[in-house]
Amino acid sequence: MIPKIILGKGPEATRRTIGYLFGKGRANEHIDPHLVASWNNFAPDPGRSPHRDPKEVEAQLAAQLDQPVKMLGDKAPKYTVWHCPVRAAPEDPILTDAQWADIARRIVAAAGIAPAGDDEACRWVAVRHAYDHIHIAATLVRQDGRRPQRDYDQRAVQREARKIEIDYGLRRLKPGDGTAAKRPTSKEHFKAKRLGQDATSRDVLRLRVRRAVAAAADEAEFFALLEATGVNVRLKHGPSGDALGCNFALPGDTNDKGQPVFYSGSTLAPDLSLPQIRRRLATTSPERATVRPGNPWHQATNATERIPHHLTHGDDPTGQGQLVALGAALDLLPVTAPSTLKAELEQAAAVFERATRSRIAADLDSTRALRRSVQAIWKDPTQHGDGAGLAMLLDVALTAVAYAIHWHRTRQHAQQEAAAEQALVHLQVAYAPVAGPALTDLARRSPSLQTKRRYAHHLQEAVPQHAERILADPAWGALATVLAEAEAAGHNAATVLDQALGQRTLDDAHSPARALTWRIRRLGERHAPSPQAQAAKLSGTQRPTPPVQSPPHSTRQR
Repeated sequence: MIPKIILGKGPEATRRTIGYLFGKGRANEHIDPHLVASWNNFAPDPGRSPHRDPKEVEAQLAAQLDQPVKMLGDKAPKYTVWHCPVRAAPEDPILTDAQWADIARRIVAAAGIAPAGDDEACRWVAVRHAYDHIHIAATLVRQDGRRPQRDYDQRAVQREARKIEIDYGLRRLKPGDGTAAKRPTSKEHFKAKRLGQDATSRDVLRLRVRRAVAAAADEAEFFALLEATGVNVRLKHGPSGDALGCNFALPGDTNDKGQPVFYSGSTLAPDLSLPQIRRRLATTSPERATVRPGNPWHQATNATERIPHHLTHGDDPTGQGQLVALGAALDLLPVTAPSTLKAELEQAAAVFERATRSRIAADLDSTRALRRSVQAIWKDPTQHGDGAGLAMLLDVALTAVAYAIHWHRTRQHAQQEAAAEQALVHLQVAYAPVAGPALTDLARRSPSLQTKRRYAHHLQEAVPQHAERILADPAWGALATVLAEAEAAGHNAATVLDQALGQRTLDDAHSPARALTWRIRRLGERHAPSPQAQAAKLSGTQRPTPPVQSPPHSTRQR
């Protein structure tokens, strides 16, 4: 159940609100509008007065609601109307008028508009438009002339909505922490529908701005990318002439006066204000330390594979920073992916966006490697690509998202946890069709039976608890191929296998063979160590890095 508070001001605010509630709506969406409850239980109902002109009844109702406000004259508050739509989920049972009336009374009581038993409280009405929602409208002056005590009414109403969901058996939403992006209004939804758009301008702008932040190396490139994607930008300058903020608009999205409809970055999402965008871009600015050239898919995969370690061993700001970087990577992946996967990856990025924000301030210092490598992929997705790059990156992203679920769960970030769970499902769907062909192509180049027996012997010695599963896995042929390729490049197969096993436990892997295939594929492309170094490793003078442990009850599937 979603309640949302809107405040109205001006001399005709009450009349406009009542006119809207009992009108046809902006797209004829209002079906049989009528009162289900009011402050005195006998307020005039424009929807149930067949022998009177509805407009006359609307005027009478607005006048009664406005009476306490008019009594104050010039001392009336700036905002005089409190408007709260309350909507049930599509799968919820259809509630009766009496049930909606009870819900309305609980909402106005929780908000401080009309506490239970207070005969001098504000005047209010609840109007039902359709089977799934009501609108509550109140005037913000009590009948005794005082102002209502409605401190933090949005939070109070949300808390009461969670209780109502339990009492009425409705879909239970997750409690938030105030860091979610603002939802499009009903007006924006109807406008998008009227214009034949699949999404509202707010949602389209949020996606394009997020992608520009993820792809840009500096502020100049950020604004250039926005221009290239058709986003109009209007900067807000301070007295010094410096840009302090920016607003965004889509071409063709205008108001009734023909003017562009601009959205400030902070209203698109809390992390899209200009200061926040500059902070994130600072982590991708050119640095003195040179980055070794290499396969950007492998570099991005290696950086993503380290996210579970940061989440389990780093402090909270470091963990939050890793999730921001992972979200940026997911934002750009649909642009680089085959057309058959774009929709699923776009859904994954859209829902994971909620998991990238919390009350914890993000430390972005450790995220540069992931962001720069993903930007390199975005600029040229075919570079070093043979079809396996995306599969490898998705493989480790699945694990990173599973750890993100656990990270948010342990910190009681309910909405973020739920968002990461949804993203995991979309990533799993996208992973299967991209991993299958890549593994099949590797399996075609599988080495001789004698060589495979030797590798099998290495596996049985190195990881006996998983060896049987790996050898029976359809991906075993692909694993043998990458081991053979690593040997051909000068690596010792047993050593590379030990390194791959030491990177992370296989306990959370749905397919240990696939997990090892991608790890060894990356390790095999690194410069082969000298014979002396290999001998030192085999003699035990160098020990593999301890693997990151799986989160409890991990939802990871692969």
